[in-house]
Amino acid sequence: MKTYAHGTLYAGLLGIALSLGGCGGGGGGNDSPPGTVLPTTVVAALPLPGPNTVACSNVAQDFSRLSPGEQVKDYWEGARTDGGRARYITDLLAAPADTLTVTVRAPNDRNLYGSFAGKDVVSVIIVCYPTTTGNPRPDYLLPTGQAVPHMQTGAELPLFANAATRYPLLAFSHGYAGSPISDDYVAALSWFASWGYVVVAPFHGDARISDVRIDDFNDAVKVISHLSDFTALQTMRPLAMSAALDLVLDHPQFRDHLNAAQVGGFGASMGGETLMLMGGAGFTVTAGLSSTQITLDRRLKAVAAYIPYFGEPFLPAFGRDQRGLDAVTLPYLAISGTADTTAPIVMTQQGIARLAGTRELVSLAGVKHGFDKASTNDIFTWSLTFLDAEARGDASARQKLSTMASVAGGGDDRVVIPYNGTVAD
Repeated sequence: MKTYAHGTLYAGLLGIALSLGGCGGGGGGNDSPPGTVLPTTVVAALPLPGPNTVACSNVAQDFSRLSPGEQVKDYWEGARTDGGRARYITDLLAAPADTLTVTVRAPNDRNLYGSFAGKDVVSVIIVCYPTTTGNPRPDYLLPTGQAVPHMQTGAELPLFANAATRYPLLAFSHGYAGSPISDDYVAALSWFASWGYVVVAPFHGDARISDVRIDDFNDAVKVISHLSDFTALQTMRPLAMSAALDLVLDHPQFRDHLNAAQVGGFGASMGGETLMLMGGAGFTVTAGLSSTQITLDRRLKAVAAYIPYFGEPFLPAFGRDQRGLDAVTLPYLAISGTADTTAPIVMTQQGIARLAGTRELVSLAGVKHGFDKASTNDIFTWSLTFLDAEARGDASARQKLSTMASVAGGGDDRVVIPYNGTVAD
């Protein structure tokens, strides 16, 4: 029965891809629904970094283990060798006993988890948190020129800014084939932590599971030919994210400093899909584009997502017409680029409009798929305000969102689907 389901999905998607090949443009989705009353207030950007100094958990590595010609990102991101061997950051860890890791056993369902069904998948975790202004630990320099701020080494304990405070958590899910310490993600972790969040970020190591994309028609045909792996890539991610929360909330170094009732999420690209699945969304599984729920982690109170992946017109992420989102009550902010052809805003708008709970969609004019530096303050001001409102329950942040139209300076941001959260009179 499960083999049959994959066969029919293959045939159905191939027909859809052939008829719609090349149609994944970012046009549309930029206009608000008719009759929508939009807010008008332009707000000042939040400063980056925020008021707190930041430190992170141990991810020390032995870079001498790299073979000639290898890139360290290949290990952080799970890239395979030419011979097909899956690399991962665990191959480089200098202090594995002092590095946070989780092991997730994939459910024994080949339709959803492909060749990984019933197998264990390890994920390394990094945690970044507000620390004391005088934290003496040095930054940990990476070969890429980036640095992990005030990183713990050996069995050192975290140094929190206020040992008596219980901080909100932020589940951070990077985009496809990225890692928490690749590119701009290092800064993103630090900025959220500088505003008072304990940020929990797995190294998803996507390419260990699937190394195909779905950016255009040619990629779609490749995805279809490796469908079970591409499905497993997406369905394993929310399970790893939940396991990371389990680990940190129960860890003796962190549990007494965390507020388990205030858990938010931030996702970029496929990370936005990951957190939506974590919040109970139905995932596309059949040729008729029906969907099934992968998991539901009720600890997750709200999500902000940048260029979130909601699928392509020929393969929506959450079922036909995104119907897998109909019963989802997870508060969700999407920030999408109008020129994004990988995560088209038209698909995001269709999905956000279906959510049963608090939601908002903000567009960034002319932004393609990737981090837009000009929009940095827009992205983080919107995200932090939404998370403060819905994960922390800050009434002033909710009031701000109800009238917030854009962020001063930066890119060209504007509301497409306005915030519908509860605002006190």
